[in-house]
Amino acid sequence: MTLATLSDVLIPAKTNGYAVAGLVCLGWEDMCAYVAAAEAEGCPVILQAGPSCREHTPLPVLGKMFRHLAEAASVPVVAHLDHGYTFDECKEALDSGFTSLMFDGSRKPLAENIAETKAIADMAHAAGISCEGEIGFVGYDNGEASAGTDPEEAAQFAKETGVDAMAISVGNVHLQTDQSGGLDEDRIAAIQTLTDVPLVIHGGSGVPAAQRRKLATQTNICKFNIGTELRQAFGHALRNAVNSDPDRFDRVQILKDTHDPVVAATRTVLKTMRAEP
Repeated sequence: MTLATLSDVLIPAKTNGYAVAGLVCLGWEDMCAYVAAAEAEGCPVILQAGPSCREHTPLPVLGKMFRHLAEAASVPVVAHLDHGYTFDECKEALDSGFTSLMFDGSRKPLAENIAETKAIADMAHAAGISCEGEIGFVGYDNGEASAGTDPEEAAQFAKETGVDAMAISVGNVHLQTDQSGGLDEDRIAAIQTLTDVPLVIHGGSGVPAAQRRKLATQTNICKFNIGTELRQAFGHALRNAVNSDPDRFDRVQILKDTHDPVVAATRTVLKTMRAEP
């Protein structure tokens, strides 16, 4: 069994100069492909259940799916709640077998974000699992605007909450469909000057691959969340599978055709977080 906590995989990443991918799951097919890709690359992987995933599949079911995959995997697998918005939601994830909780209080005033995140971190640590928090606000492509992370506030947040990882806003946005942007490396440097907690980039699909590798190997950024990039790979593969045979209606057979393309796309992503090209 290779079920791991977030700290289990991020502490070695920070020490040895690489990052771990937090891969946004939407269903059984993509999470299977993600684990297969991680095994092929010989690296840990973080399976993430975000809000849209939880709308489709209940947390107790997702917990069993993640743990089933981890038990058979040859690499460490983290069962991670992404963007939990309430204490009760995080508690349900813990009770469902998740090994890492991400509480998102980033829209709240600083004091409220700190207090609520600390309560989640305390609950997680008492159960022997990990907690990620967010300071600053990571916006959405063509949606809510970001609010950049203030380094002093980040240091206060890390110290007072006791989180194991801290998501920051440094030019990254969720749901970006290309890599035309880039991250503010000066702001990242200022943040890690004041705190040594492992840092997390949400919206990692929008970060150019070369910058991902640079930041993964040269800074305290130890986790890049990747969703849109792999959703696109799955979507293209699914369309090809459906269109290849108009007379085929067995969804299991159709979905099987997404596996190899998503594994290949995921392996490409995983390679961007290590020192070697």
